[in-house]
Amino acid sequence: MNKAQLVEAIADKLGGRQQAADAVDAVLDAMVRAVVAGDRVSVTGFGSFEKVDRPARYARNPQTGERVRVKKTSVPRFRAGQGFKDLVAGTKKLPKGGEVSVKKAPKGSLSGGASATVKKAAAKKATTAKKAAAKTAVAKKTTAAAKKVATAKKAVTKTAAAKKTTATAKKATATAKKAAPAAKKTTAAAKKTAPAAKKATAKTTAPAKKTTARKTTAKKTTARKK
Repeated sequence: MNKAQLVEAIADKLGGRQQAADAVDAVLDAMVRAVVAGDRVSVTGFGSFEKVDRPARYARNPQTGERVRVKKTSVPRFRAGQGFKDLVAGTKKLPKGGEVSVKKAPKGSLSGGASATVKKAAAKKATTAKKAAAKTAVAKKTTAAAKKVATAKKAVTKTAAAKKTTATAKKATATAKKAAPAAKKTTAAAKKTAPAAKKATAKTTAPAKKTTARKTTAKKTTARKK
């Protein structure tokens, strides 16, 4: 049975072929939209339609036998109800006299159906929004923690550099302090050596002067004799 035959089968019950076609289109459209949105369409005694996610997997091409990578996808799935299964298996007989094979909806279940669907959709949207907000909050906290860690690392690096600089300065100061006594000793030794040098210079200069004086006296004596 195709769609046209289905419309013909229910045309007499709905008062005409056009009414039956509109009804079939409306039912199928509502079911498809609900399943695409992730809702589960359940018809008592008939079955349920739902959306199922299939993870990425490997399959084989039936023509070539080649192994092919299949991407992640979503597919519709139908599960027959127990009443439908029993009728197909033959454990139950189809009703006679034009009665419907699928159980009718219980009293009161048809009232407020649209509002219930709207409420479900709103609840799902609110849940999704809450999850998104929670993820955003976690991401912000993680970013803030990472920034704090980076700042702390920079501070530790700066402190280590400052400590190294201070240690180097201390070593230089200690070296200068150690060199100061040696410089003082060298200055003292120079001061002690200076008088001795002066005395030696004086002693050397004195004989030279005496010799010069003797030569001058000899020249004068010679001149007088002439």
